[in-house]
Amino acid sequence: MARKFLYFFAFCIILVIVGAFLLARFPAELTRLAMVPTAAFTPVKPLDANAYEDPALWYSRPGIGVSDPARWQPAYAAAAAAPTAPPKPARAFAVFFVHPTSYVNRSSWNAPLENGGDPEAERIARIYLRGMASPFNAASEIWAPRYRQATFGAFLTDAPEGKQAVDAAYADVREAFRFFLSSVDPETPIVLAGHSQGSLHLKRLIAEEVKGTPLAARLVAAYVIGWPVSPLHDLPVMGIPACTAADQTACVLSWSSFAEPADPALVLEAYAGSPALDGKLPGSEPMLCTNPLTGLTGGAAPASANLGTLVPEDSMENGTLQPGLVPATCDKRGLLLIGPAPEMGSYVLPGNNYHVYDLPLFWANTKADVARRVDAWKPAN
Repeated sequence: MARKFLYFFAFCIILVIVGAFLLARFPAELTRLAMVPTAAFTPVKPLDANAYEDPALWYSRPGIGVSDPARWQPAYAAAAAAPTAPPKPARAFAVFFVHPTSYVNRSSWNAPLENGGDPEAERIARIYLRGMASPFNAASEIWAPRYRQATFGAFLTDAPEGKQAVDAAYADVREAFRFFLSSVDPETPIVLAGHSQGSLHLKRLIAEEVKGTPLAARLVAAYVIGWPVSPLHDLPVMGIPACTAADQTACVLSWSSFAEPADPALVLEAYAGSPALDGKLPGSEPMLCTNPLTGLTGGAAPASANLGTLVPEDSMENGTLQPGLVPATCDKRGLLLIGPAPEMGSYVLPGNNYHVYDLPLFWANTKADVARRVDAWKPAN
């Protein structure tokens, strides 16, 4: 029996070693194998035009109260002196926030909404909103919809099912946005924000629902975080420029964070080979990089300029703000480099990719940036 156990133990060690070698040698291939659904795409029936009247289809919206994840507020770390908090904007403003991918199930191409949805995807989405939508909580209204998001594996394949899943998710976001607009006072300025998959949908939403409409005059800023934005192939189609001044309005901010030494090969490869909004490939063109410590396109800022990084507990459900922790530099590729890897938890991606922490790394500066731009916004004459 002891010998059989030792044989089994040795076999397990060999499996781990071989698995680690294969993952290191073929990370993209194995990730696709593990995450891309094998089932055929099932067409997603469009939601009814009035579907988003149902409060159950919103994670955040007026009236939810203390259970609203976007209204969560972190505390400053006990050992850190809290900087002077940015003043709350004098005027009311509304935020529409699109959450990132939380559905990783490979049994279907889109997350379900009925019967409460996928429990794990719902739990993770609420955690993401606590860390990523909360920098916008000086708003008088925050709206964050549930939607039939494309599963994680949909972004790892060139198969048509992947695009179909993304299109179905976007259709839900568009319906939620239209209801949001019908519910907010038409004189109220708006902030659009999202992360990862949410930002992908936000780019298209701006191009199709904001550009060239009266709504464009109400736009304070669009925070398109954690998804590449091409200055040459996306921004012209979106109809709004990059933010080049700290108090500029009706502009786009975007960044993707890497600690050093960074290995962004997979991200740059995906960016280069994926059609932008104009249908063209960005190739080696730099992506848009806003420095969140300054609110400007490009440039560098020291850690002392960081008003507060939201350092999470490992569960990601809570965290504390620590000022002066992380610097930021936009490099020539359009990546945001944050210096040596800070300790942020267990969800750093390969290549020192801090994708999950794009907003928490600059939580307090993002909050201040929103307040500054809202105060600078002027209604159309």
